[in-house]
Amino acid sequence: MNIALNPEGSDLSPYLPDEHGLFFLYHFTAEGMRTKDAAQAHWTWRSYQLSDMRARHEIASEQALPAPVREAFLTASHGCHIDLEDDWLYGDLPDLRHDYSAEARGLGHFRFALNETMLIGARKQPLQSVDTIRKAVENGTRKFRSPAELIEAVMGQSLDGMAAELGGLSETLDGIEDRIVCDAWHSERQSLVDARRQLVVIHRQMATLTSLFRHLDHSHRNDLPDPINDMAARLSHRAHTLYHDGEQLQARTRLLQDEMMAKLTMQSNQLLYILSVMTAVLLPMTIISGLFGMNVGGLPLVDTPMGFWVVTAVSLFVAAAVYLFVRRLGRM
Repeated sequence: MNIALNPEGSDLSPYLPDEHGLFFLYHFTAEGMRTKDAAQAHWTWRSYQLSDMRARHEIASEQALPAPVREAFLTASHGCHIDLEDDWLYGDLPDLRHDYSAEARGLGHFRFALNETMLIGARKQPLQSVDTIRKAVENGTRKFRSPAELIEAVMGQSLDGMAAELGGLSETLDGIEDRIVCDAWHSERQSLVDARRQLVVIHRQMATLTSLFRHLDHSHRNDLPDPINDMAARLSHRAHTLYHDGEQLQARTRLLQDEMMAKLTMQSNQLLYILSVMTAVLLPMTIISGLFGMNVGGLPLVDTPMGFWVVTAVSLFVAAAVYLFVRRLGRM
């Protein structure tokens, strides 16, 4: 790819793409240190804004990339995958969106392709892990002797971020559980739904990553260099661990939801019981008042001065008797 860049990269911004849709271009020596001299570079890292048509054109015209790799970069759909094509390891992996993203606290996608001398990365939204590793490269705090090491670092940061998300969700569930136990659960239903929604998204991605690395190991173990096989094994182990952590949290959310539904059902039953008691108590009084309210001749106590009070006393007596009867049935 022929891109006219300042050799020191000073015209590039990690947040705004240049005229080629390129965020940054870093050169690394064989020892893993960043160098500004392209002639000394052992390998390079390019990062593109995938939603920029200029970047898509540059990727489409990159002859070093095999056709399936270019298609994987430019496809409109987002589906996690990782595969090998002509010594190029490429894929689409999940990562947490950056805090300053318009859709922060969600999952984005990081597309990459690498061989021994080049790493090409692309994404649509700002991603936390990529930016963290970029800052480490800028500061010189980490060395990356190969593209595989950098990809492992990016995925390690991504898994760390998801582990932190799971830890935050665990603390949220602890608070919800405490309030449910203390019968202060009435405002916790939406919080539990939100926590479960986030947990489902992360858990689904962990299941996908686990199966992806397993597929890579089973399909291309003999084709991949030992360092990449070791990297895949380490990432697979971490993803598998997070997958089980997510399973445990999902089981907790289901138990909390069941307990909350049980309390809600109990509350509904209490309200229905109160309504039933009121209906049973008022029904005899309604019948008596309806009977004496009929405008026909021969009604008793019509001409008696104490007739109203007699009927009222009878109604109250019957209501009290019905109430005691219902209470007795309720204790049986």
